[in-house]
Amino acid sequence: MADPSVKRWPIIQDILKREGIARQHLNSFDEFLERGLQSIINEVGQIEIENAEYPYKIQLGKVKLQQPRMMELDGSITHITPAEARLRNVSYSAPVMMEASVVEDGKILESRFVHIGDVPVMAKSNACILHNFSTQKLVEHGEDPNDPGGYFIINGSERVIVGLEDLSYNKIIVDRESIGGNTVFKAKVYSSIVGYRAKLELVMKNDGLIVARIPGSPVDIPVVTLTRALGLESDREIAAAVSLVDEIQNELEGSFEKAGDVPTAKDAIVYISKRIAPGMLEEFQIKRAETLLDWGLLPHLGKHPENRKEKAQFLGEAACKLLELKLGWISPDDKDHYGNKVIKFAGQMLADLFRTAFRNLVRDMKYQLERSGQKRGINAVAAAIRPGIITDKLNNAIATGNWGRGRVGVTQLLDRTNYLSTISHLRRIQSPLSRTQPNFEARDLHATHFGRICPSETPEGSNCGLVKNLALSGIISVNVPSEEIVEKLYDLGTIHFFDAKEDVKKDGARIFVDGRLIGYYKDGAQLAESLRELRRNSKIHPHVGISFHKSAIEGSTKRLYVNCNAGRVLRPLIIIKDNKPLLTQDLLDKISKKLLSWTDLLRMGVLEMIDANEEENCYITLDEKDSKKHTHLEVFPPAILGAGASIIPYPEHNQSPRNTYESAMAKQSLGFSTPMMNTSTYVRQHLMLYPQTPIVNTKAMKLLGLEDRPAGQNCVVAVLPFDGYNIEDAIVLSRSSVDRGLGRTFFFRIYDAEAKQYPGGMRDAFEIPNAEDNIRGYKGEKAYRLLEEDGVIASESPVHGGDILIGKTSPPRFMEEYREFESSGPYRRDTSIGV
Repeated sequence: MADPSVKRWPIIQDILKREGIARQHLNSFDEFLERGLQSIINEVGQIEIENAEYPYKIQLGKVKLQQPRMMELDGSITHITPAEARLRNVSYSAPVMMEASVVEDGKILESRFVHIGDVPVMAKSNACILHNFSTQKLVEHGEDPNDPGGYFIINGSERVIVGLEDLSYNKIIVDRESIGGNTVFKAKVYSSIVGYRAKLELVMKNDGLIVARIPGSPVDIPVVTLTRALGLESDREIAAAVSLVDEIQNELEGSFEKAGDVPTAKDAIVYISKRIAPGMLEEFQIKRAETLLDWGLLPHLGKHPENRKEKAQFLGEAACKLLELKLGWISPDDKDHYGNKVIKFAGQMLADLFRTAFRNLVRDMKYQLERSGQKRGINAVAAAIRPGIITDKLNNAIATGNWGRGRVGVTQLLDRTNYLSTISHLRRIQSPLSRTQPNFEARDLHATHFGRICPSETPEGSNCGLVKNLALSGIISVNVPSEEIVEKLYDLGTIHFFDAKEDVKKDGARIFVDGRLIGYYKDGAQLAESLRELRRNSKIHPHVGISFHKSAIEGSTKRLYVNCNAGRVLRPLIIIKDNKPLLTQDLLDKISKKLLSWTDLLRMGVLEMIDANEEENCYITLDEKDSKKHTHLEVFPPAILGAGASIIPYPEHNQSPRNTYESAMAKQSLGFSTPMMNTSTYVRQHLMLYPQTPIVNTKAMKLLGLEDRPAGQNCVVAVLPFDGYNIEDAIVLSRSSVDRGLGRTFFFRIYDAEAKQYPGGMRDAFEIPNAEDNIRGYKGEKAYRLLEEDGVIASESPVHGGDILIGKTSPPRFMEEYREFESSGPYRRDTSIGV
């Protein structure tokens, strides 16, 4: 009997066809180009040129990206396609133009767009020349129509930035550790804004004192003193920021008693300053303490003195969660829960690099203009910009995978062994944890991986469990501006934390948007439902995550988290209302006939995207007949597998390691990886002469395009234990099968040579080396027999080992060789390329 979920397969089919295999890479890169570049330039804003005679400012304005191009040897500029970049071993990149204005006394004197560097362009992204090309046009440009894109071309090599797992930012994670036989309770927050990340850690000591550990402070600071320095001066205000529940306030007694005599905010700042900058002048100490409060402490809440009270409230929330953990009201946070993880792709990684490179460019530009002492003018500004600072930084990082600060292996050569290996590589996710450490829990399959991460596709050995693959149903969230969500929450009745009354603070829910406490609401569960209704009615973005947390313990704090950040793994689920799924047969028929798309189902409130945190509020069924009390129905259960495992027929009948082995081995099989074989520039490549599709295949195989790009063959396999045929894993092949082409492949290898010019006017030459010309390393006339007059072998010539393919001679290499001219006369070296 057929599984009833099979009829819902067209939804997964539509998602993958419309979104594509590499959508997570493309979305991330497009976001970087559309918003990331401009925000990095806005961070600098303007450059002050402090000339003695002509002080002026350079205002940095809009940024725009031109079409991918390259400079020829004669200095001319030509537009370039990815196929041409591969063929000519150049980088596929586009120039970034920035508006620069010379400003004096508040007036703009001159303004123009200047070239600040080149950014590598991701294939098939919005900036790529191939974007929105038809199949016919892609073929005309030498491109594979089914190529998913999502990679960069640097010096002719295809490189992919593999998705990198990271802990969620701006989220309070509580945990307990056993140190020296004592249980220590900790709360951690990785506060992050563009280009800067600071860790705050609250620790409860054995005597009940809660201290804060902040970057830039060599000593622990009592949390009561820190909160007071942020502007909450009275003990009552500080205790209220933590909680109004008596049991939690009782736990704070130790912190108040041991906080020292610091009654005012000013006294608290002096107390902190003497501990973080001892022996310095008092003025410097105060300045250092204020910088610590504004920049080192929770920078995601702001970096100005007016943000301090908001930071005090957040600090109170962190202390509240810590004390709830100590009282046993909540459990320690699970770092391996996928709700506590985000995945960084090319956009976020390149933004980090570009920020560093752009600041270096600004520093260099300021130095050049101040040193030259020229009069103000836009031409002088354009001349002072060295675009190579940005271009080289980005190209070198992608070419080598070295991202600085100890991060290596960020990029990898795109695997083109077969089409499946390419798809799998583009959907890969890696953990930053060390491969040499056990990290058992991090390697284990977690319940929150269901529908997000493939349970089978992971390597063997040291990478097991640390390198993962996205499931077919896994979709990466995009960045949604949080301002519109905050506005909607206030419209729904959320009260700002400064204006909330004590009864709402005590009995209501704390509302967080991207880790920022924005206020309170009397009934958090009701507010969560109201927000979900807005999302289902397309009033807010479908990628917004809404999760309500409430402990079973009476008096514990209720919390509503609204997440708008990029990098969360979402999955589509069908909404169940009044014990019935909202997806009807009529809607399914329209999806099958392409009258509706899956995004139409999102807009109609039939489907919704759920992240791992929100899934804790859901009750999901696999079978629509089982829909009583359930909130959601699984779209298509086999979609929990990744690209590699989804092509295995009946995987549920295998032992789990077998599925893992098969996922790995299918990516190593030889077959037909690209139809552009004649113009392919891969250094080593196999093409199977008679590739076959499997006799038994799966729905996902056809969807992923593997029926059109088969790998491997259907062999008749027999196990012959009699007569000792199977000794030591021996394989006996049928000679007639081999004669008919079993396992036969073409192997392609590229041989290339380059003629260089050397100082002094000497240069390499492509020619047939002649024995009479005094050539060192001459290989004999037989080796050069296949060369034509230009020194290159004739096409379709059969060759054997030792035959020369490209005849080439070069001048002497070292000074010692030149000295031999006196005795033996001038000579050249044979540097020919042979098989």
